[in-house]
Amino acid sequence: MTLSEELTWRGFVNQTTLTDLETLNDNPVTFYWGVDPSSDSMTIGNLAAAMMVRTFIEYGHKPILLVGGATGLIGDPDGKKQERELKELDVVEHNVASLQSQYKTIFAGLQFETVNNHDWFKNINYVDFLRTVGKHLSMTQLLDREFVQSRIGEGSSGISYAEFSYSLIQGYDFLHLYKDKGVTLQVCGADQWGNSLAGVEMIRKIEGGTAHVYSTPLIINKTTGLKFGKSEEGAVWLDAKKTSPYAFYQFWLNVDDPGVEDYLKVYTAINPEQLDTLMSEFTANPSQRAAQKHLAYEVTKLVHGKDRADSVAAITDVLFGTKQFSELSKTDVDELAVEITAVKLQSVMSALVESGAATSNGEARRLLEGSAVSVNGAKVTDDIELTEPSLIKKGKNTFILVR
Repeated sequence: MTLSEELTWRGFVNQTTLTDLETLNDNPVTFYWGVDPSSDSMTIGNLAAAMMVRTFIEYGHKPILLVGGATGLIGDPDGKKQERELKELDVVEHNVASLQSQYKTIFAGLQFETVNNHDWFKNINYVDFLRTVGKHLSMTQLLDREFVQSRIGEGSSGISYAEFSYSLIQGYDFLHLYKDKGVTLQVCGADQWGNSLAGVEMIRKIEGGTAHVYSTPLIINKTTGLKFGKSEEGAVWLDAKKTSPYAFYQFWLNVDDPGVEDYLKVYTAINPEQLDTLMSEFTANPSQRAAQKHLAYEVTKLVHGKDRADSVAAITDVLFGTKQFSELSKTDVDELAVEITAVKLQSVMSALVESGAATSNGEARRLLEGSAVSVNGAKVTDDIELTEPSLIKKGKNTFILVR
């Protein structure tokens, strides 16, 4: 496939100022993509755009990966009903370093350059900025932005000059990178379309140059109609401290059937032939969730590495009865201890009570006698002393690790 064909097949095509996507096929360009350090981790929403960026790189385009140390000090107001709380410089600097580390993971094995827009904004003279940049941009164009209109209407919360100027600042990033790095294309998520156009205008008016924007759609859960990537606990993060590798794997394992084919195209490197084979297997036996299992393993491997992906896949197989507890390594057991209740070695009854799975010895005994308890996959009806690490299961979904 050509780049334009692959972008289309994977669902990465949204709005663009390019008149013909096929111009991307034979003319490698220098492009940039950026993430603001509003947190010290990206989410799987950011990851969707990152996978689009990987596709550009694999077809020979040169990437500049930006972290917005300057824009992060202001905060993107688009889509926000209230003024953002400003972050301290040390917090933003920590977040910048964390995001740069995630770039190294997601784009491992590929050639790329990272930049921080704070490096060029920290020394800009305010009056010079107004004369060289602000003078060339229309207030009418900025006031017409949807997020501005929503914040200045009757009964709204209002908008500060800082947040109002955000698209100016982001636009200047494009102008700076155009002049300094030869960047002629910005790629972004659909929610950044308006901000990105500001840079195109600056390059045209100030430099007399031509630059373009290419955006990828936001991923939507077909079952709920909501933005993809939100769990009951909130956003799904790439940082293991925010979303554990096990919880990350489980999120993908439980994605909706109608959307799984689209998610495979966006979040994995699967090709059309492989996808057809996998989806045929999935369609023939949906309860086995072959498509979700492939998706969960591949995305977890990309973000957390093969060893963690193997570990959480093994843990999942044990919890849901397709693998024996004895097959887990010590590392796997340590990973499991983070995710489920763990108690010290003791009898089954005592473990049930200490873990809260039973409220009393009497209830624990009734559970045993009612064949509602298993140890390492085998039903137990009498209290036994556990002398080595074991997995107790009560009913269908309550697990206790005894170690």
